[in-house]
Amino acid sequence: MNDVTATYQIAMERTTHVVKPRFEGSNICTWIGFKHVMYCVEEAVLEHFRTQGLSPRPLYEESGLCLEIVNSNVRILHALHMDDSVSIHVIPKTKPADTEMVMGIELMVNRDGKEIKALTGTVNVIFRLDDSVVTAHAGTARHDARIERYTVSRIQRGERKSIDGLNLTREPGVVSPAVLAALGADQTNSFVWKWHVPYFYCHFNDRMQHSGYLRLMEEVLDLFVADRGISIRTLLENKKWIPVVPAANLQMIDEAMMEETIYTVFTVEDICKDTTYKSRMDCYVERHGRLVHTATGHITHGYAVVNSRRDWSLVQFDAEVVAAIRGDKRLGK
Repeated sequence: MNDVTATYQIAMERTTHVVKPRFEGSNICTWIGFKHVMYCVEEAVLEHFRTQGLSPRPLYEESGLCLEIVNSNVRILHALHMDDSVSIHVIPKTKPADTEMVMGIELMVNRDGKEIKALTGTVNVIFRLDDSVVTAHAGTARHDARIERYTVSRIQRGERKSIDGLNLTREPGVVSPAVLAALGADQTNSFVWKWHVPYFYCHFNDRMQHSGYLRLMEEVLDLFVADRGISIRTLLENKKWIPVVPAANLQMIDEAMMEETIYTVFTVEDICKDTTYKSRMDCYVERHGRLVHTATGHITHGYAVVNSRRDWSLVQFDAEVVAAIRGDKRLGK
């Protein structure tokens, strides 16, 4: 049996894991936000690799191999609540020619005595060779024949782009007009947030991890709606509305390093029948006088009205919310 065949067979074992959403993710009544729903998926994927003999800790400590989630794509079909026990099926879908491990996800939850499907999706995983200056004295990272096909020296995926020739201001939090123009945000329905890559969004000493980008996605949405005058608290107090997320996807396309300046661009792409709107998130880091595109993703939002401490129902956007999402004031409409 060759190494590629052995790897493929390792990836073909289906697993099921039971997790509970984190208490932290229950921000409004007892409903769990999309980020923490996706955290549950991440935990199940990590447990899947542990049961396959590919535990992240020994891979890193003994071989210098870093397990990296580089892509996630989910549809949320039913809301999760505080104290739910959810069964997550991890269904390997890796094909022989793939260079990333691909897993299908099904998340099941009990409602009124019946098990229903609350989420479907996919997750991609690769393994990166550790080259951090922090661990250089520990020796060169070693390849593992079982996962050789999915091992890389750097995360670089898909179509990557960079923007050169910019005079990047060092003033914290200020996005220069030149950067806005280079990103196209001055001509589109976009919001740009300038920050830095904090160490607590990173792992393996150097790099932003997948869950860090999920945190950026949640925070840039919060900043976007506040900028448009329809902050989460404003709609809660004035309309009893909460944001709901039926779908989200996120993929890393290059590496963002700890403490680099990062620009997160949130662009509204479409409003569907005044019930949901789809937005794209793109992340760029400052590097050697240029902007490097490191991640992209989409998130779909709707709104629901709080009917009780237990129940909510979807609503149609009113004129105020539609105008804010479309950026009518910003675009001079």
